[in-house]
Order: sequence, then structure tokens, then C-alpha cells
Amino acid sequence: MDSREQKLEQFKGQTRLPNFAVPKRYDLTLNLDLQVCTFSGIVLIDISIVQATKFLVLNTLDLAIDDVSFTSSENHNHIPTDIIVDNGDEILVLGFNDSLATGNGVLKICFSGTLNEQLKGLYRCTYVDGGVKKNMVATQFEAVDARLCFPCWDEPAFKATFKITLTNVPLELTALSNMPVSLEKHNGRHKTIYFEESVVMSTYLVAVVVGLFDYIEDTTDDGIKVRAYTPVGQSEKGKFALKIAVKALGFFKEYFTFPYGLPKLDMVAVPEFSGGAMENYGLIIYRENELLHDDLHSTVANTQRMTIVVAHEVAHHWFGNLVTMEWWTHLWLNEGFATWVSYLVTDILFPEWKIWNHFLQETTDGLQMDALEQSHPIEVEIHHARSVIEYFDAISYKKGSAVIRMLQDFLGNEIFQKSLSSYMARYAWGNAKTEDLWNVLSEVSGAGVSKIMSIWTKQTGYPVISLSLKDCSLEFKQTQFLSSGLHGDGRYWIIPITLSLGAYDRRKNFLLESEFGELDIADICHTGGSSNMHEKESAEDFQEEFWIKANVHQAGFYRVKYDDGLLTQLAKAIKSNCLSAADEFGILDDTFALCEACEIPLSSLLSLIEVYKKDLEQITLSRLIDVCQNVAKIAHDAIPDLLATLKQFFINLLLLCAESLGWDVVPGESQLTALMREEVLMALVRFGHRETCEEALKRFQAFLDDRKTTLLPVDTRKAAYIAVMRNTSNDIRNGLEHLLRLYREVDAVQEKTRILRCLASSSDTTIVLEVLDFMFSDEVRSQDIIYVASGISLEGRSTAWTWLKERWDMILKKWGTGPLLHPLIRKIVTPELMISTAVH
Repeated sequence: MDSREQKLEQFKGQTRLPNFAVPKRYDLTLNLDLQVCTFSGIVLIDISIVQATKFLVLNTLDLAIDDVSFTSSENHNHIPTDIIVDNGDEILVLGFNDSLATGNGVLKICFSGTLNEQLKGLYRCTYVDGGVKKNMVATQFEAVDARLCFPCWDEPAFKATFKITLTNVPLELTALSNMPVSLEKHNGRHKTIYFEESVVMSTYLVAVVVGLFDYIEDTTDDGIKVRAYTPVGQSEKGKFALKIAVKALGFFKEYFTFPYGLPKLDMVAVPEFSGGAMENYGLIIYRENELLHDDLHSTVANTQRMTIVVAHEVAHHWFGNLVTMEWWTHLWLNEGFATWVSYLVTDILFPEWKIWNHFLQETTDGLQMDALEQSHPIEVEIHHARSVIEYFDAISYKKGSAVIRMLQDFLGNEIFQKSLSSYMARYAWGNAKTEDLWNVLSEVSGAGVSKIMSIWTKQTGYPVISLSLKDCSLEFKQTQFLSSGLHGDGRYWIIPITLSLGAYDRRKNFLLESEFGELDIADICHTGGSSNMHEKESAEDFQEEFWIKANVHQAGFYRVKYDDGLLTQLAKAIKSNCLSAADEFGILDDTFALCEACEIPLSSLLSLIEVYKKDLEQITLSRLIDVCQNVAKIAHDAIPDLLATLKQFFINLLLLCAESLGWDVVPGESQLTALMREEVLMALVRFGHRETCEEALKRFQAFLDDRKTTLLPVDTRKAAYIAVMRNTSNDIRNGLEHLLRLYREVDAVQEKTRILRCLASSSDTTIVLEVLDFMFSDEVRSQDIIYVASGISLEGRSTAWTWLKERWDMILKKWGTGPLLHPLIRKIVTPELMISTAVH
């Protein structure tokens, strides 16, 4: 081993960078060449040497390091004798002959790199200007890709300020970064843009965008300028997101009792982006369909998602940007809280959406993933920073947000809000760990939050509560729930149990702190909760109608398995409309999960499902459709002889609702009604209901003849497109050809996305294969491949799996191992478990 290898070896394979030097300020200049897609730069890093050292170690990846020097505060210049780049560990090791003394100094590094096409680091994407495709630049640094743009201490705890300058920017383009522009200088056909110095922040929040945009702006009550940057000519489509951002800034300032820390907030839609959006401090970057609202092409579902996404990214400016996780182990502090609080503000802005009911789908996604034997805790020990990419998943986002909601429900809204305000004040501009949050919550509430919640974040999985009624005693038993049907290893949780006993004004709440528990309810079940029997029905009548619902309104992150008697009574309560939509959702969701785990027979699930043949609220109907479709998926593989019978059963179940909703928009109807219409029609088409499919094809033809027809409103188009593809085969190809022509002609990103989601719906595997190859073509932007993969039909799943294996080398070459690959694999291999496109 030579001396260079020896010097490098001591720093290889380390979880984190050594901390004998700490960055305080970056002065970063980037010179862009959009013609040849390269860049070069100089970074001057003010660092504090806290321990005398002959080495400086920081992060870099795929950069050429051209020149390095260190100048101490005493003006002593040190040139490293060794400049070692290790792309495997993604580090730059600088070795000096003389020890660098404690104190301050400036590290200067000159570097260069290539604008990659994998949508990470500093990358190239394209826009169309006058029919000509041109290059632009955007960034995506989270989690660990700032090092692809400039050498840095690329860990969240190494917060610093950033002074950014962009040179060689074409005059006609707009340059954006985290802070406002302080100076602009022109030099012929190019310009240099100087940005103000930033507040302290982590490297993953640094951002740059250079492209051709229009914008629309507004100002908050306290003077924060907010802008939405859109493609040229589409600024009006940024109005809705702009309105949400302005209102969200005001809400979070009040809720956290801490002001927004920057003078501006820009939001920009870029043509290619790996996630849904990214919360860079002061410059939120979105894929276009998450920021642009089109009155003609945006469905109710699009509008709701846009509201939640914008609120989520703005929320990060407190949870994540202002107070940042100390290390990636605590990623959920960013994502779980931003998810939860985005629903909080959405509910205030649009109470008619009943968005907390929609939140139940977040909980269900978390429950589904966490029931796998291969699941992981909310807090995961991250031993290599890049591995954190695997954990931007339903556990961090959806289980994380669900346990927060459970804790909020346990502590109460006022105490919870007061605790979060204290947490923000204590850790503002710094870093925090999960334990820090629990400690603040414990201090403010007086409850043992750390004891309760540490189990939920450090332990994989969640419990199922077996609930039985014997005489007038409720008996509880908790075990780990696994979708495989296997039994857990004896672990237990401290569970906030909530119960409604025959009515929502008869409640019992307690903590279940061991494997078994018991609750005496004799006072209720004998008298109906009243001492005056003349004011109530007889005890016998009450017993007949008495029901017990655990996990009231599904606020807890656990499942409930009722004994036969209790489940029978709950079925009666559902039929009699005694329960909330959230509880109707929860009973169905738990019963399906228990059936999937072979804890109860399919016949019991189908008997319960039949009770839901009535008028339902949107969230219950949505879950009913999901359950029916999941049962059909299982039957397709396990009991194919019963598939046709089951589909007809599901069709009969949904027809009442479909006939009530119809195809046409009713003036003055609620947005939830439109959402139900979309979901029901799509379900009937997928189940092969002949009349619905025929009507869909007829209306689609009318749409082809006249794009302005009212016969195919935007919320019914997806059902029609799926019907078209279900009617498409290798022998009858005109449906595919019509949709591809629509895709090529339409400009609205929402419509393009909708078409992509439906193309692989055909039952003909030859067509599915052709669509997958189309997905791989230049006609589909890399960011959009996930939409095609998400719509693969039951019949096409094995074909897609074969396609993935046969084209694996080509896929790696085109999309690399970055943020595009993981969701593509999950969509194809386990489509039922894949969450929607990630919002960071």
C-alpha cells in the first residue's frame, strides 16, 4: 500500500465526515456552458479548524478538481501535497505537509463537471422555444447530490451561509437561486448574476435554476414577495399555487409563532424533475403538473394534490429548513411533519374537501408497507449517506405523518401546537434529533411522550388489537400485524386506545401498555349509558343495537380485529348510518388487511362489503373500490376461476352509486361528487361493465370529433381512456393510435399525464409491450416513465417484469441508479405497494 492509499484508507468507509473542520460560509461561482453542457466553478469556503489537522475531508462526486489552496486567517497559504478523489466513498481528501492550526481560514477549490441528464445534482433539461428544443439547468441536491455540483461538506448538520454567483448566463434566460438577485452585469449576449448571501442552511437545500420563464407574483401581509415561475405564456396557470403558497406562509407563521426567514419565496415549474417538488430554501422546484393549474385539464384530484404539495413544500421552510434533522436517521422529522401539517393547512383553506378523511389513505399506505416483513423503523440508522434514498418511502412520509396525527389526537390540539412552537424557537437555524422533539413535547404536555413514542419510531411494524366482549368486559390483546399472516416476535407498543361505545358521545380512552388489557363497561352495556331507562330504549333493545368502535375516526396507527359478535354489530351500525365515514373506512380497511393475512376468510370480507351497498361518502367509496380491485388482483393470480363472478359482484355493488352520479356534471355539485364520479366510472370500466364501457367509447368518439364537447368532462376522461385501451388489441389498434395522437397534440401537462397513466391498461400483452417500449422512447420525458408503469394492467404485469429484465442494461444506461430507477422497479414488481410520486 503506497502513502496515498494509506492516507485515504483512514477516511474510507466512514458513516460521516470527520469534524475537525467545519464550514461557515460558501462563496460559490458557477460558470455554465449550455451549448456543450458543462460547467466549471470556484468555491471559497470559510472554515473553522476546531482540531489541528494535516487533512481536510469533504464530499465530491464526478467532479474534476483543478486547483486547491488553504489560506489561514494569519494569511499563511497552504497548498495540499495530496489531492485524492474517491468516487466510491464520494470524498475529497486534501493532505498537507504542515498541520493546519486551529482557527479560521478559507479553502479555495477550482473544479469542473458535466451537466448530467439523470435529474440529480446540477443537471440539464430541455424546453421548447419557437419549436426548437433548447437546454436549461436545474438542481436536485437532496439527499446527497450537492457534491455533484461543488465540493462541500454535504451533510445536514454542516449548516453554512451561501453567496452564489452565476456567470455566462444567456441574456434571454432567467436565473434563480435561494436568495434575491443583488446585482446583474451584462457582457455581450451573456450576463453574470450575483445573489444575496443566504441564511444558514444545509447543502441539500441550495438550488439554482436557469431557464426561460414568465412569472406571476403576490406579497404576504408581512411583505414577503412570492412568485410562481411558469413556462412562457402560462403564467395564469400559476395563480392557484401562488394563492396557496401565500396563505400557507401566513398560516405557518402563526401556527409555529415563528416568521418565515427569507425576503422572498420563488416557486418554479421545470420540464423535467425526478420528484414531485423540492423545498429548497426560498426556491421550491416543481415538476410542471404539480405547479400549473389548468381549468380545462385539471381534475378535482389534481387540484387537491396540488394544494397538499404546495402546502407540504412551504411547511418544510419550518420543518426541515429552519430546523433541520441532525442526520438522515431523522429524515421523518422533515417528511412526516411536512405531510401532516400540509393536511392541517389544507383543511383550513378548503374545509368542504374533508381532507382529513383523505389523509386516511396516507395512513393506509403506511400500514400496508409497514406490514411487510422487510419493513424498517421510522428511524433508521444510516451508515452510508447515499443509502438514505431508499428511505424516502411510505414509512418516512406516511407512517411518520400518521403517528404524528395519533400523538396530536392523544395530547390535544392546543398542547401539541404549543409544543411545536417551543420546538421551533429552541432549535431555529440549527439541527435536531427525534429525541429533541419528544423532550419538548414531554416538557410542555407533562406526559411521558418519549416513553410512548420512541417505540413507534425505533421499532419496525405496528400492532393489531384483538378485541372481544365477554359479558360486559372488553378484552384487548396486541400482537404485531404482518400481511404474510406470520406472527410477530412478541414485541409490543404503548397504544393510545380510543373507543366509541354505541354513540360518539360515549367515549373511553386509555393507554394499552402491555400485551393484554381489560376494560369494564358494565355501566354502559346494561343501561345504555343512562340511569333513566324511560329516557332510553329498553336494555334489551340497546344491547341489540349496541356497537363498539375502536380507534375512533382512525386516528391511531394500528389495526383492530373484532370478534364475530362485535363485527356483526358494527355491520348493522354501518347499514344504519350510525358511523362516521372515517370509521366506515377503517372497518373495511382493517377487514381487508386481515383477510389478506389469512386471519379471516374471504367470505367474511365479502359479507362485510355487501353492507356498503348504499350511499357512501367519497373516502369510503374510494376505499371500497380499492379493496374490490385488490381482491380482483389476488383472484387473478390465486383463484382465476372465480374472477368473473367476483367482478360481477363488485359491479353490482357499485352500480347504485354510478347511476346516481351519472356521466355529466351537475351545476353546483361539490368537488367530492366529481371525484366520486371519476373513481366509480374507472372502476366499472376496469371490471368490464359492458354498458359503462360502451358509453365511455361513445363519449370518447364525441371528444375526438369535437375537443370542446361537454360529453367528456375532465373528471371522466380517464375512465374513457381506460375503456379505449381495454378495447384495444393487436388486431384492433385504433384506440392506441387515437390516444398517442392526442398525447402528441396536447400541450397541457395534466392531459399528457392522464394519457400516459392509461396507455398500459390493455389486456393484450402485445400492446402492453409496445407501450413499454414507447415509454423508453424520446417521446416520453424521463420523469414521466412512472406514470406509464403505474397503469400496467393485471394481464400485463408478467410481460412488464420480463421487459424489465430483458432491457435492464439499457435502462441503467439511460436512467442510471438515481431517483428514476427505484420507483420504476416498484411500479412494475409490486404495483399495489408503490406510493404516488414522491414529494420531498
